[in-house]
Amino acid sequence: VWLRESGGGSVQPGGSLTLSCVTNANSLSIYTMGWFRHESREFVCEISDRGVIHYAETVKGRFTISRVDRNRTLLLHMDELEPTDTATYYCNLRGYGNEAWGQGTPVTVSS
Repeated sequence: VWLRESGGGSVQPGGSLTLSCVTNANSLSIYTMGWFRHESREFVCEISDRGVIHYAETVKGRFTISRVDRNRTLLLHMDELEPTDTATYYCNLRGYGNEAWGQGTPVTVSS
């Protein structure tokens, strides 16, 4: 299984970005997929195989995770971006004995 992120870039504080994560995994709905950031893999948000969503307190109300099964794509829409959101964002998939990480996509929030 592989994952490939895209959509990172530079944005001013208060701006928005949408990150995408494409995978070759079949049936995304059987996996838990999530977004993490920094080399330390700080938890950002995830959507479980049952569709249960969790957000870190630092992004709750600003970030939205969604899954487009037919396109094998995980999305992260980020609003009201802050300089502290600057990081490389990684996509993660786990379940059924599988776990995979993408290569990351960088996000810079700066004026």
